[in-house]
Amino acid sequence: MRLDLGGKVALVTGGSQGIGAAVCRELAAQGCDTALTFVGQSADAEPVVADIENTGQRALPLLADAASSDDTERAVAATVEALGRLDILVCNAGITRDGVVWKLSDEQWDEVIAVNLRGYFTFIRAAARIFKKQGSGKIVTIASINGLRGKFGQVNYTAAKGGVIAMTKTVARELGKFDVNVNCVAPGMVATEMAERLAPEFREAAIDETVLGRLATPSDVANVVAFLCSDFARHVTGEVIKVDGGQSM
Repeated sequence: MRLDLGGKVALVTGGSQGIGAAVCRELAAQGCDTALTFVGQSADAEPVVADIENTGQRALPLLADAASSDDTERAVAATVEALGRLDILVCNAGITRDGVVWKLSDEQWDEVIAVNLRGYFTFIRAAARIFKKQGSGKIVTIASINGLRGKFGQVNYTAAKGGVIAMTKTVARELGKFDVNVNCVAPGMVATEMAERLAPEFREAAIDETVLGRLATPSDVANVVAFLCSDFARHVTGEVIKVDGGQSM
């Protein structure tokens, strides 16, 4: 489906791998110039940048730590300066520091909350100022079904993702009168680099509880994100759309 995103500019956080990379590629394929944030080495972002440019769209890689408010503000400003505008924000950057609650350290809690929740807030805050002024915009947050149902050994991660869901609904209420759509996508387990690092028995358990009997691919999630960024979803806001193959049924 052609979503007619030509002329739009998107910023995708955590766009160098996994779901974020798939979102970048899909938005570019639909006509978006696309900025993406990453941490680590610039080489990590090069494959995605090349794929975006191969579609004929502009790409802007930005080194930015979602845990740093200064970095998030700079990334949004740099996107507008380099690409001329901002129409779409996809908040995806995330980390895990798993552990049962009685063993979880303050550091493990703080690291995950800083990236997975506060980072979403600071990116959204910076973009909201732009979207409010221009009277348009799309925000999509990436949460998790575990933010809805809980998950053993992930009290920090699930708290952050549950917070993202609540924040999404609140921001949708606050920005609705400015014609800004704010929605959340909550995947089940996705076949990403993160999932590959899990013990095989955990991946198999996820497949077993999934009605469709398979893991999602990053593209499965990206397709839904792109739809929410398009005018086909112009009357959808404040929603949480699960992309989990029935895993949480």
